[in-house]
Amino acid sequence: MDKRRQTATGMGDKDLDRIVVADDHPLFRAALGSALARAAPGATIEETASLAGAREALGGGPVDLLLLDLKLSDSEGFAGLAEVRGDFPAVPVAVVSASEDGPTVRRALAFGAAGFIPKSATLQEMVEALEAILAGDNWSPPIPEADEDESMEARIASLTPSQLKILIGLQQGRLNKQIAYDLGVTEATIKAHLTSVFRKLGVHNRTQAVIAAQALVLES
Repeated sequence: MDKRRQTATGMGDKDLDRIVVADDHPLFRAALGSALARAAPGATIEETASLAGAREALGGGPVDLLLLDLKLSDSEGFAGLAEVRGDFPAVPVAVVSASEDGPTVRRALAFGAAGFIPKSATLQEMVEALEAILAGDNWSPPIPEADEDESMEARIASLTPSQLKILIGLQQGRLNKQIAYDLGVTEATIKAHLTSVFRKLGVHNRTQAVIAAQALVLES
């Protein structure tokens, strides 16, 4: 984890401590660092290239903002975002992504992102987005109205952190006993959770749940 103290001038009335940047492209981390130097002067910026590194940082004390790429070496799509929002609900998360079509932006916001910053944004646009998000507002680029039923994202977002991890396990093709081992619970507990997962998703079996979990996949 790379930690550094920003000293640039800018929004001097913001009392920020820690901002985590999770992106596996060093050049884009540098671009975000430049934007943060203007939007959040004085904050400690911690950089990581993985979801695991981001989770480690979030577990190490209060974080004012997580900037999360949707494509990391250990997480691709919306599963990482949904997991972080479930496990660390108090931390605002802004998605940064090269996939910036309307459905992707809407899905990120449906899964709890406080904002969506396209990687094609100019430095000034990044600064404006970060200032808005750090002020407690939601920010995303203009997107067209949804022209399809996107209710499954909201259903998945309603799952508890444990239920979400079980759904991700199903998506990965893991058996109940394997998921139970991963979560440190009994297989009976997994079966009980599955009943609630099926009910919340409006499905009746594992196959339908796996199909529903495709909402977590980032379309290329």
